[in-house]
Amino acid sequence: MLLGSGLAYSQTYPAKPVRIVTPGSGGGADIAARLIAPALTRSLGQQVVVDNRASGVIPGDIVSKAQPDGYTLLLTSSSHWLAQFMQDSTPYDAVRDFAPITIVVTAPTLLLVHPSVPANSVRALIALAKARPGELNYASIATGSPTHLAAELFKSMAGVNIVRIPYKASGAALTDLIAGQAQLMFPVVSAGIPHVKSGRLKALAITSPKPSRLAPDLPTVASAGLPGYQLQGTFGMFAPAGTPAPIIARLNREVAAVLGTADIRERFFNTGVETVGSPAAELAAAMRAEMATLGKLIRDAGIRAD
Repeated sequence: MLLGSGLAYSQTYPAKPVRIVTPGSGGGADIAARLIAPALTRSLGQQVVVDNRASGVIPGDIVSKAQPDGYTLLLTSSSHWLAQFMQDSTPYDAVRDFAPITIVVTAPTLLLVHPSVPANSVRALIALAKARPGELNYASIATGSPTHLAAELFKSMAGVNIVRIPYKASGAALTDLIAGQAQLMFPVVSAGIPHVKSGRLKALAITSPKPSRLAPDLPTVASAGLPGYQLQGTFGMFAPAGTPAPIIARLNREVAAVLGTADIRERFFNTGVETVGSPAAELAAAMRAEMATLGKLIRDAGIRAD
């Protein structure tokens, strides 16, 4: 009877507007939601609205407590499932309280160095850092962000001592990197590429698991000297746990179809990310993998949320 009621409900879904909750206005999740919402509105036949809430755990808390009916969704980054490792408690369990729908986009970072750094490859940078422990600095933004964790993972896997200089904004961090106040940084592609093209910074590699068309001339960090290394921002869509499986399947199909259109792919590409539109199980697997590897990194490095 329960299975039958879920199927019947899904056949009338959606019958009212659908809300996508995202952290922060103007962030990566917000931009992604606003790019796909108009196309989803057309394909679902109901208005899809984007609801920006404060960053941190608030968006996840809202969605975890919403009715599991497919009308309140969450679009967020990997900080959603990594927050539990950086603070004493979270108001939700990232695995238990949510039903994965799909990986929306991935956002790799670049390994950039100041032109004065005498290293033109990942392997050479590692050798330099080992020869000069504690002398190199890296610029990063928010604690626990991909730009921060990419550098900490690099340090851990390479066995090097590079000192963090934290900044509140990417622009200020890049300004100091260009000025030589810091020697390296792992910025998102859209922020870093213009400075590489202008010659103000050197790009050594991209942090994606395989070569990316976002930076087609760059090798991956793994292939250029640090085997096994990979780190990129992952943005996923979720519903509250208990949402009927047919509704999850419908949302997965619709979002994947939107992300597969040439126009949407190109618009995301221009913001420095790559569209995915994966099966729901792939998002669940990506979460588990990151929680295992990056959770350990966060604990071992003593990283705590700001």
